[in-house]
Amino acid sequence: MPGITLIVSGTPDADLTNRLMTEVSNLTCKVLKKELERCAMIVQYQPEDQWFIAGQSLVAHGKKAFRLEVTITDETNTKAEKAEYHRQAFALLEGIIGNLHPHANIHIVDCRASAYGYAGITQEEYNFRRLNA
Repeated sequence: MPGITLIVSGTPDADLTNRLMTEVSNLTCKVLKKELERCAMIVQYQPEDQWFIAGQSLVAHGKKAFRLEVTITDETNTKAEKAEYHRQAFALLEGIIGNLHPHANIHIVDCRASAYGYAGITQEEYNFRRLNA
């Protein structure tokens, strides 16, 4: 189950939120080979005058930004898949948001199966139960 957190510069916009949720979730499932039914996503907005890069606000830069964090389990994806996700996710968000600062960023957090889970069990335990059912 990937946990996805996307912070976008600007003010909340319901239509944009729904588009971002749909397109980022679908991309994550396609490129990182995850199941949509097990995706959880949070979309947040941060005012551009409160987002700083190189000591200046996005307002001063005249740019927009995002921070996309995707949590996956224990090397379930190859380096090539992660690199491809970075390329495609940046291109997708650049197309949707536009005028991005080059330091808009993506983090793929690769957690150990014993440290990541949901429904009160770790992924390690979930996989053990699934394999021994």
